[in-house]
Amino acid sequence: MTSRWQAERTAVADAARKIRSLGLVTERSGNVSVRVPAGDGRRLLAITPSGRAYSRLSADEVPVVDFDVEPVGDGLPPSSESLLHVELYRARPDVGAVVHTHSVYASVAAVAGLAIPPIIDEMVVYVGGAVRVSEYAFPGTQQLADNVRGALGDRNAALICNHGAVAVGRDLTEALDVCELVERVAQIFVFASLLGGAQTLTDDIVQAEQSIFRMRRDS
Repeated sequence: MTSRWQAERTAVADAARKIRSLGLVTERSGNVSVRVPAGDGRRLLAITPSGRAYSRLSADEVPVVDFDVEPVGDGLPPSSESLLHVELYRARPDVGAVVHTHSVYASVAAVAGLAIPPIIDEMVVYVGGAVRVSEYAFPGTQQLADNVRGALGDRNAALICNHGAVAVGRDLTEALDVCELVERVAQIFVFASLLGGAQTLTDDIVQAEQSIFRMRRDS
């Protein structure tokens, strides 16, 4: 049944290998998903399987599940963080892909409980402003999903307290770009903090660039 979604399953497998090659996750950590067009009113997503090494992940092993995390067709068991992905899709109809990473510098900020303030122009244009930190919740739970949804709001990235980061986009290309951007900005933030603190953009600049962000999102 899921063979008709081979393109989406292939895209998820490719994205999982990419975040591994970029060092944003280790071999079996983090997760990737994309919305799947069911065509019959159902809401579905293709998501990385639980515990599978990304370097050996094939498209046929990528499961497709509904929003109750029930499998549709074949594939391995879905990621333990499936509830997080489902919650973000429910809250954000504009989101077509979700990527959750354990990248080092974003995780440093998440462990410190520090939001990354608006310090780089492109961060506001492509993320929407500061990257906020969710309240802590146990991994894989609905509470974690709810907390991350709250921290994300209408932006394209959030930090998961004591855990990592999550990015969303209209498609996997955009979500992956946001992941890389957040990790780079997190690194800049950490290094600037070591030099005495990061200088944030002024409120008027942030507001102007948030207008660009909203226009890009709504276009």
